[in-house]
Amino acid sequence: MTNRIDAHHHFWRYAPQTHAWIDDSMAALKRDFAPEHLEPLLRAAGIDGCIAVQAEQRVDETAWLLALAEAHPFIRGVVGWVDLCADDVTDQLRRLWQNPKLRGVRHIVQSEPDDRFMLRPDFMRGIAALAEFGLTYDILIYPRQLPAAIELAGAFPEQRFVLDHIGKPNIRSGETDVWGRGIAALARHRNVWCKLSGIVTEADWASWSREDLAPYIRIVLEWFGPDRIMFGSDWPVCTLAASYEDVLRLATESIAHLPESAQAAIMGGNAAAFYGL
Repeated sequence: MTNRIDAHHHFWRYAPQTHAWIDDSMAALKRDFAPEHLEPLLRAAGIDGCIAVQAEQRVDETAWLLALAEAHPFIRGVVGWVDLCADDVTDQLRRLWQNPKLRGVRHIVQSEPDDRFMLRPDFMRGIAALAEFGLTYDILIYPRQLPAAIELAGAFPEQRFVLDHIGKPNIRSGETDVWGRGIAALARHRNVWCKLSGIVTEADWASWSREDLAPYIRIVLEWFGPDRIMFGSDWPVCTLAASYEDVLRLATESIAHLPESAQAAIMGGNAAAFYGL
């Protein structure tokens, strides 16, 4: 039986200076979130393992996440951060790569003011450096940055990319056209996968419904197909709008019409293949 994997969650030791993105509207997140908080949720949900994803742009946080993964076997892998624009990016990667739980890298591109940040020569040099270590790259962007992601994926056809949170469409407004065209173009690059994650927090936190989210999930399923989609909870950020159980139920009910083999792939097999677990 294929293991069920949560391909996207976070841990942090909350500090206002390093988690400035957690504003007052997210007050519930202004505390520590650790393995002992997540493990009971995974066990109750029948989830066998998970991927911890960076939340701070510090190498120290990556080292901390790797230490947590060593201490807690249910953390199957880590997507960390290194300065991909640095001259010594290869050295940074080589040091962290000594720990086999490092499976990928992410930069919080959504916060970069330059929508074409990922196409900067120094950033692209950093992406090129991932190949030596067999590391993946998580794309965290808003829809306006999709054109740059499409160009990046085309420039590195052998690099494995995954789009976090289905590209963060503005579900509150109900807009699908611009985002949908970008998703279709990105999905044409077979080296790009997509996380079925972070959806509830792009909708109205207090009043979202499955009907609100269905058009977005349908578009992702149509273009990426069940062989390049993986479930992620985005815990604890998801708790702003839904419980862990609610997010899991949304995912499983949204793919219930697919063959059992496709459901198993989305709920774990694809993450294991993508991250080389």
